[in-house]
Amino acid sequence: MGFFETFVAWRLLWGVRRQKGFISLSTLISVAGVAVGVMALIVVIGVMTGFVRDLKRKILSVNAHIIVLQRGASLPDDTPLVRELTQVPGVVAATPFIYTQVMLSAPGNITGGVLRGMDLKTILAGGPPALQVVQGSFADLADATPDAAPRVAIGNEMAASLKLAVGDYLNVISPLGSATRQGRMPLRQSFRVTAIFHAGMYEFDNRLLFASIPRVQEFLGLGRQVTGLELQVADIEQADRVAAAVEQKLGPSFLVRDWLTMNRNLFTAIQLQKAVLFIILTLIILVAAFGIASTLFMMVMRKTREIAILKSMGATRRSIMSIFVVNGLIIGAIGTSVGLALGLLLGALLEKYEFVKLPKDIYNLSTLSVDIQAWDILLIVGAALSISFLATLYPSWKASRLDPVEAIRYE
Repeated sequence: MGFFETFVAWRLLWGVRRQKGFISLSTLISVAGVAVGVMALIVVIGVMTGFVRDLKRKILSVNAHIIVLQRGASLPDDTPLVRELTQVPGVVAATPFIYTQVMLSAPGNITGGVLRGMDLKTILAGGPPALQVVQGSFADLADATPDAAPRVAIGNEMAASLKLAVGDYLNVISPLGSATRQGRMPLRQSFRVTAIFHAGMYEFDNRLLFASIPRVQEFLGLGRQVTGLELQVADIEQADRVAAAVEQKLGPSFLVRDWLTMNRNLFTAIQLQKAVLFIILTLIILVAAFGIASTLFMMVMRKTREIAILKSMGATRRSIMSIFVVNGLIIGAIGTSVGLALGLLLGALLEKYEFVKLPKDIYNLSTLSVDIQAWDILLIVGAALSISFLATLYPSWKASRLDPVEAIRYE
């Protein structure tokens, strides 16, 4: 497509002064249709990507990248596996943990929760780095005074539902219990709240509580045993490969699970939803493509004389077809550019001002986060321009087949 085809395409697209009305209006409608479709795609895909990003961050703020369990048995808290596993390429840290379901009661309130034993090194460092401490201090969990109540850190949603503050006492009941002559009796102990944290995920903030491993071992009567080991890796996206290396090293007597495997159903469902939304919203651009085709058909009908004159002056069928292809691509490119600008602007406003609030007990997240990635932009822009191009082919072909003699005869 040379300068001649491009110049004539611009002249035909915007029309001359006395013919400007319908062509310009239909052009604007086609541009608006493409722009709306591209804007909707960018915002929705950005929201879905941001949701996945935040969900990953919230999940990994509490959960380990990889967990290692011994099948049918617990592990000693001083297991040499800690030093052994840190030698596996990709593993940056290995720490023991305890995980158990408990019941929680406070004056007038009762709920279920998960008690997690945390190693002293993590406690003295201020707890998991991604958690936000609202009140108190995680370091206080390390208090080993034997005659004092064990210390515990709870989520802010749990604190609100049980009406607890730092310094209050919380009854923790384990259904595992201990064996007696009357049967298995549940264990019960009073813990003192010394920290309230905010993970940003409702499930964690409402159900999770932390205590030091020695105090949890004492409460559950585990001796020096722990549930398993938590591994942190250098690249979370490579956690499955590192987990496979760890499993190969330890053998079949150990169960190794990475965070991708443990949450596979959730993230697969989200990715499927993202793909479906992309297909559905692409239909908006497809509808706009019919507008482009209609504009070109009307242009061919109104510009029959001009096309005939161009052909009589020596313009080839290929040149005529190229002129109308350029027309359609200009409409698609302008609409795509406007939609891209509006989509990026709306996404930035959503990210900054958080207009949309979510019920956190349903979605686990309280606000919509937007993450517009370059790959998504390229995919959307490419899809919009491709659809616009395909919409130009048939009208352009019809224009190129026009007989100049017949066209001038009826003018």
